[in-house]
Amino acid sequence: MRPTILALATALSIVSAAATSNTAAAQATRAYREGPVVAVSYVRTKPGMFDRYMEYLNTAYKTNLEAEKAAGLVTDYAIYTSDARTPTDHDVMLTVTYKNWAALDNLRDRIEPVANRVLQNTERQRDQQYIDRGAMREVLGTRTYQQLYLK
Repeated sequence: MRPTILALATALSIVSAAATSNTAAAQATRAYREGPVVAVSYVRTKPGMFDRYMEYLNTAYKTNLEAEKAAGLVTDYAIYTSDARTPTDHDVMLTVTYKNWAALDNLRDRIEPVANRVLQNTERQRDQQYIDRGAMREVLGTRTYQQLYLK
């Protein structure tokens, strides 16, 4: 006997409802809820270049991130400094906060027009400026974190 389309649709509805209720139940029993996503860059400024690097951050970097914030692409950004613990440790940490992981999907396609408008330069010019900043600092790495809120 062949199942009817109605029987198949009913079975799919039951399976879908069960999966949805299981997911909702699992989320309800978690001790936390997911929060924003923070991209962190670890930077070591080169000797004698800390103030010059801060000047750059206070100009183009800040201008660009303020425009991205106004456009709703990022929710916040921050700059932290600390003494390096070792000669290979970072002394500056740059953070950019996004609403969630989905905010990172196709982010470059949404950020480039903002950067082009506010910085009034092209991607190629920004690439060269990135290379030029190499004289001031070295990016040691990046990590992306998600904040969890305890219920």
